[in-house]
Amino acid sequence: MELRILSVNVGKPRMLSAQGQQSVLSGIAKHPVVQSRIFVAQTNIDGDGQADLSVHGGVDKAVYAYPADHRFWWEAKGIAAGAAAFGENLTLEGAVEDAIAIGDLFQWGEAILEVSQPRGPCFKLGMYTGRSDAPQLMTVSGRCGWYFRVVSQGEAPVAGASCIRISASGKSSVQEAFAAAYHGNVPLEILERVHAAPALAASWRETIGKRIKGRTA
Repeated sequence: MELRILSVNVGKPRMLSAQGQQSVLSGIAKHPVVQSRIFVAQTNIDGDGQADLSVHGGVDKAVYAYPADHRFWWEAKGIAAGAAAFGENLTLEGAVEDAIAIGDLFQWGEAILEVSQPRGPCFKLGMYTGRSDAPQLMTVSGRCGWYFRVVSQGEAPVAGASCIRISASGKSSVQEAFAAAYHGNVPLEILERVHAAPALAASWRETIGKRIKGRTA
């Protein structure tokens, strides 16, 4: 599988504001980079940053990817969906959440990336897009994108670049993992399959583990 990179996006934390809401510091506002190559480190792409490291960034959320394949769905809802529209580092084209699995390995230049978890929407997405219902729309639709952890650091190309899947885990899809944490009435067997995926981020495993316990207690 080849995922074409339409844009590589980075940004440092800055104050984010929305009408009727208190300003918050956030790294969600990113901009496309213009250089030909960029360094991909263990917890960040060079030039990127997060404001609240307790819930953003870190090893399991080093690189956020979002499929441009969802563009027309979002635009039909009245939300612009260009490069970095959802605060993603990589705006990709070629597959969506049901075709990407937790633990899949991708090569981007010298860097090796592993799918670690879906993106969990928060209120800052609503502030950034100017639509307070954006997090709810992402939750209901499951159009969440996914995070990569960086297995191997290195330089990666920007213009005309691709992420090439070099190993398919055969485990739970990003779509299933998102539903397991955010949607009700998910069959227990799916919850257990997602929970057992070896590459699943620890925080996500804990959340799903609690849902399993609630079903089996």
